[in-house]
This record gives sequence, C-alpha cells and structure tokens, in this order.
Amino acid sequence: MTNFRTFTELVLERSEARKDADAFVFLPDDARGSVPQHLTSAALDQEARRIASWLQDRGAAKRQVLLLYPAGLDFIKAFTACLYAGAVAVPGPLPAEQGQHFARISGILRDAEACAVLTDSANAPAISAWLAAEGFTDVACLATDDPAQGDAGAWHAPSLTPESLAFLQYTSGSTSDPKGVVVSHGNLLANEAAIQRSIGTSAESVCGGWLPFYHDMGLIGHILHPLYLGAQGVLMAPFTFLKRPYRWLKMIGDYGMTTGGGPNFAYDLCVRRVTDAQLETLDLSSWTTACNGAEPVRAETVRAFTERFAPAGFRPEAMFPCYGMAETTLLVTGIPRGAAARVLDVDAEALERGELADPRGDFATRSLVSSGIARDFEIRVVDPESLVEKPGGHIGEIWLKGDSVAAGYWKRPATNKEIFDAEISGGADGQDTDGQNTGWLRTGDLGALHDGELYVTGRLKELVILSGRNLYPQDVERAVQSTDKALGAGAGAVFAVETDREHLVAIQEVRPAAVATDLHTVASNIQSFIGKEFSIPAGNVLLVRPGTVRKTTSGKIQRTLMRKLFLEGGITALYEVLEPAVQELIASTEPEPEPEADDATAATTDAAQTLESVV
Repeated sequence: MTNFRTFTELVLERSEARKDADAFVFLPDDARGSVPQHLTSAALDQEARRIASWLQDRGAAKRQVLLLYPAGLDFIKAFTACLYAGAVAVPGPLPAEQGQHFARISGILRDAEACAVLTDSANAPAISAWLAAEGFTDVACLATDDPAQGDAGAWHAPSLTPESLAFLQYTSGSTSDPKGVVVSHGNLLANEAAIQRSIGTSAESVCGGWLPFYHDMGLIGHILHPLYLGAQGVLMAPFTFLKRPYRWLKMIGDYGMTTGGGPNFAYDLCVRRVTDAQLETLDLSSWTTACNGAEPVRAETVRAFTERFAPAGFRPEAMFPCYGMAETTLLVTGIPRGAAARVLDVDAEALERGELADPRGDFATRSLVSSGIARDFEIRVVDPESLVEKPGGHIGEIWLKGDSVAAGYWKRPATNKEIFDAEISGGADGQDTDGQNTGWLRTGDLGALHDGELYVTGRLKELVILSGRNLYPQDVERAVQSTDKALGAGAGAVFAVETDREHLVAIQEVRPAAVATDLHTVASNIQSFIGKEFSIPAGNVLLVRPGTVRKTTSGKIQRTLMRKLFLEGGITALYEVLEPAVQELIASTEPEPEPEADDATAATTDAAQTLESVV
C-alpha cells in the first residue's frame, strides 16, 4: 500500500493530505455532560511538531521517552511527537493515584533508560515528585498540553531508517523485570500493511475502540492503524466502556465505525449488560470487522453476541477472531474476510493427548474457534521439548517468522537468543547470507493447524497436567461457571499445585447479588460436575468475592499470579473446601512480595476489577 521507509514519513504525508479532516474523535465519559473532542490532521501535525521540537532541543532523538497519560487526545499528540522527533516512545500505564503503582513504572523507566517523561498538566506535579523521590534527577518531565512549551517552527525532520526504533511495547513481567518489545519502523509498517490486507480497511474506514492506549491492540489497532490508512479514529476510555458497555456499541453506530474490537470478555460484557431498551437504539450495520483477540475466543461468546445483536444489524461475518501479540507488533492471523467465525468441535480425550480429532458419539467434546489464516507470516507448530515440527492436527508450541516480528526484548540478549532466534530440530534455521536473523519466534502459546487455519488452545506455561493428561485451564473454568448462575463468567482461575501428587485448584468469583447464596451447595456442585466432565478429582474449590481473580486489561486471567497468591495464603474466600495436603502446602509456603500486574496493566486492571464488582 505504501512506499514509505518509516512510519514518520507516512504520518507526515497523511497529515498534509487530510489537513482539516478529523484524525481522531475522543468521547469523554458522559457523566459530566462532556461533548466529543475533535482533533484534525492539521492540528495533530502542528502539536506534534511543537512537542517534537522540545524533545529535539533536549537531545531525545533516538532515545527513549516515557508517555504517561490518561485516555485522551494528548497521548496521541505525544506519541506522534516522538515519531516526529525520531525519539522512541514508551507508552505506560498512568498510576491510578500518586504512589499506588509507581513501582511498576519505575521498573519500566529504569529498563527503558528513558531520558524524559511526557504527561499532562493534571499529572505533571505527581510525576515530577515521583521522579525526584526515585532519584531520576536527569529525567525531564513535560506537560505537553502547555502551549508555551516547544516551537513548531523550530522542528526539523529526523534522520530515520526502517531499522530505527519506533517504540518499546512493555509486556508481561514483574515490577523488577519488565520486558520491552523493540518495535522498529519497518516492523510497524509491515504489520499495519498486514492488518490492512487481512481486514480490508481503507481511507474510508472508521476505526477505533476503548482499549488502553498503552496496550498493543489499543495502540496499533485503534490509533496507529487509522493514521496508517489516513482514516478517522474514534476512541473512548476503558473506564467508560467498563461502566457502560452500551456506549461502545452506541459509538459504533453514531460514527459509522467499520473496524474495532476487543478481547472476548468485552463481547461477554455487552451480552450481559446491554438492556433490551438500549438494544433498540443501536445500529451496528456499519461494523464490518469486530476484532476478537488478545485472549482465547469462546464459541459460546461468538454465538451469544451474534444472536443478541442481530436485530441491531450485526452480521455473523463481522465477527473477526484473530491472533497476535506484542512480539509480532500485533496481528498474526485472522479469519478470511466475509467468512463467519469457524467453530471446530473436537474429541475432548484426544485434545488432552495433543490431537484434534472428530467427536465420538456421546463422548465429551470441546469447541475451538479458529483464529484464521496467516497471510504475512510463516507458522510452524513445534514440540516445545524436542523442538521437532508437528504435523497438522497436532498440538504444540506456535512458532512464527515474518517482517512484523520484533528484533527482541530491549537489552535481553540471552532471552532473545532463546525466544526470538529459535531453531527447529532438523530445520535450516540460523542466518541468511546478509547475516540477518532468520530464526523463529517462540510464542509460548499452544495450538494446532487444521485445514490451513490456526486453532490456539492455551498457554504452554499454564497447561495443567494431571495423571499424564493435558488439561486447558480455560476449559475447566468454563465448566465451573456453567454450574450455577451465581458464578461470574470469565471470573475464575484454575491451576495445579503439587505435594506428593498434582492437585487441581479452582478459584471462582461469585456475582455480587449471589454472595448470600448457599455456597456449600454451589461448591459441591462444582466438585461433582468437574469430576463427571473431566474424570478428575476437584478437591479444592474457593468461592471468592468479585474482583479477587486478577486479570490484565486485555482480559487474560493471571493464573500464575493467582497460584502464587493462593500458596501464600493471600486469597480470602467466602467459602472454601481444601484437601488436607493442600492446606499443609499453603501453611508451609513463605510469602513473597506481590508482583505488579502483567502486561503493564496495573492501574486500569484495578479499575476494571472494581467496576466488575459493583455493576
């Protein structure tokens, strides 16, 4: 689609071409009667030049700059300014309140070696105080909404190449060990082109959503993609969506949005929270691509959302299950355009053995949703231990190659050799004649290829192995939640702990209105159903208050963190039943400092979980 060498060149050209057209519209929370905020392409270009001049004057070109903003147009101006300055943007979560989550941000700031922090006037005093308290005396803090800072006329175009870094995308990691994915201008251009080819967007598209701007799907899919296309973006804050999911769907109709989405839990939330009266006011007929990714896509969610919102004009072929990650910039696979989501029913016992097999009569089955095809990547499914490629229909670790794959994590050479430069046993991997890395990216995700489509089954590190059987925690979690309406959908964590043998543990949230339910009976029913459905003992069940189960803002259950908290006795249950051996294990475990939330999502995650507990 483009002949640009860098994303900066592309944005400069788009700004000149669009000028007075809206680049973005932001919808503030309407609780205060706020009106939509508009940012034209010309205004974005002018503001980016002004802020970029400040960065260039302070020697920030080719250095890292931390961005800490609430959801809004100021973040977009600052990120674009980093592109214009030739600086490396580092989007981060704004601490919910002074001091609460600065530990996470301190880790990112140190790791990224940022030379400046950009924010707004409302948050600049607290951030400046934090920088001083942490001893970051050489890190400048700029409130970019102060028009007196910088001079657009003093800006000059940076000298960049496709290999120049565009931004660092911080992903999973504890407070002490954050990891920044190194995304170059070449990676970004390649993935934006891959997104455009996959979903068929154009300059006439209207893109956007509510995901956090520091989240890869929110940043690349909802902000940078409309910039890439020269199209309009329409955005709202995560908090607005979580409080009132209806507003997201109403925004789609009001602005004729064509492209945007979120994790599976967002569609669940809409099914549960949008009333019949609200449904009658919706028009979703313009929505051609409802991206569903960032966490496992559930067949029941796809069916429920499609049926619920069909009267509002939502079409089955608009649902777009997809797969991607920060390490590949964003998108890897998506279903073919115009095709409805494909659901594959497989034999449950064979799935536990690592195979996709047809259902057998009355035997248990599992439903998998296709994540589609890869147009711009090579995909292999590999045995994670032997490193031998697996044939179609067999489950293994998903390995990838492509121009969108990042060079690695920032300053993690040993990890990069293992994760970004892996070799298939017996394969011709290594380096090409120019010395470029031609190894494979190990995703840590499990899946299989079937009829050319990718089916993602889970995370390698979260697989539960009991009596030699491979169980996917999300399957058990769904089964738990199906036993009683008192249990919150998508609000449970299943994992295994070990004594003399492996023990299954299920932690499940109870809906607010059902806290006073007979929880003994609820727990007994869970144990009985899990035993029947999976033929395994379920001796450890904890029913907990809403907000207990930790998630990232992309909706992923933090099972590893939940296991750690459980073993340290850090889970307070409304009702629990535990095996004696597991009780002893908890009593003998030494507590450790609790890590911050994965995926750089601490602040918004807390807000999301609080909302889930009260609405």
